[in-house]
Amino acid sequence: MDQLFAPWRIEWVARDDDQDAADADDPDDDRCPFCALPERDDDRESKIVARSPHSFVLLNNYPYAPGHVMVIPYRHTGEFAALSDAELLDHARLKSKTLTALDAAFDPDGCNAGENLGGSAAGGSIDDHLHTHVVPRWSGDTNFMPVISDTKVLVQALDDSYDQLHEAFAGLDGAAVDGDDDAVYFELDWL
Repeated sequence: MDQLFAPWRIEWVARDDDQDAADADDPDDDRCPFCALPERDDDRESKIVARSPHSFVLLNNYPYAPGHVMVIPYRHTGEFAALSDAELLDHARLKSKTLTALDAAFDPDGCNAGENLGGSAAGGSIDDHLHTHVVPRWSGDTNFMPVISDTKVLVQALDDSYDQLHEAFAGLDGAAVDGDDDAVYFELDWL
């Protein structure tokens, strides 16, 4: 039998079910997670690493690679055309900051950036709230595991990715940080 070492899973195995239930979103709350997460008080727990006036950067819970994030406008819409010019520019500028932070944090060979647009036909799991995936890539980073054994190997715990990326965002021009558990904030002067 093959073994896959995943030390971060101990947090889930050893969790306190009562605390887990208390921390979970209300099961009756069917709001969009991209609308609910930024309203929480704990950016680290929500995996929000950076914010700007109109957008935020969220670490993906099911990453393709370490540092896989999404740049998401606060406004709930699945259409770029519904965003104001200020929101579009803010989203693009925060995406640029994200690429710079990913480069500083992970030193990838390249990045993929893109959206799933057009509802369920586009393949995304959340199709009514626009978001841009940004995925760091390295030469040779794909392997046989997903093809042969339908298994994806995650090489870094999400909390470790969060720490690396948070530190990189904090080092960028225009960054403001209140604490390690708060997202890095950019009061962007391009608006």
